Amino acid sequence: MLNQYHHILVAIDGSDESERAFQKAVEVAKRNQSTLLLTHVIDTRAFQSVTSYDGAMAEQATKSAETTLAEYQAYAKKQGIKKVEVSIEYGSPKAIIAKQLPEENNIDLIMLGATGLNAVERLFIGSVSDYVIRHAHCDVLIVRTGLDNQPIDEKKEA
Repeated sequence: MLNQYHHILVAIDGSDESERAFQKAVEVAKRNQSTLLLTHVIDTRAFQSVTSYDGAMAEQATKSAETTLAEYQAYAKKQGIKKVEVSIEYGSPKAIIAKQLPEENNIDLIMLGATGLNAVERLFIGSVSDYVIRHAHCDVLIVRTGLDNQPIDEKKEA
């Protein structure tokens, strides 16, 4: 029996990878008549090292996230998704995406873009997708291909 997903979470960070995850999430949500939750997590730890931090950086990040999520929400609704919610969160993206949002919103599928980190970056900071795969209590789909399920030609995109 096929699993039907009712509540799909997609993390949006402005990368090409998250754009592909969003595009595929829209298609999955249409097939399953699912609720789509689009989220952007502002990593507040990134601001802690800035000595002149006065709130302006977080405010700018929030405004940018609001604009981006509104555009994605409008697109998803145009594609026929009846219920599209948006959420801007503050804190650790790993914990919020893997645990907090799925518990609060009854998420049964998390869709993420594959990370662009190299081996050294993963060693020092770890990737969000690696953490989510290990700690989420629901299905996780890491998107590595376009809507046609073909590998992305990095040379064409550059």
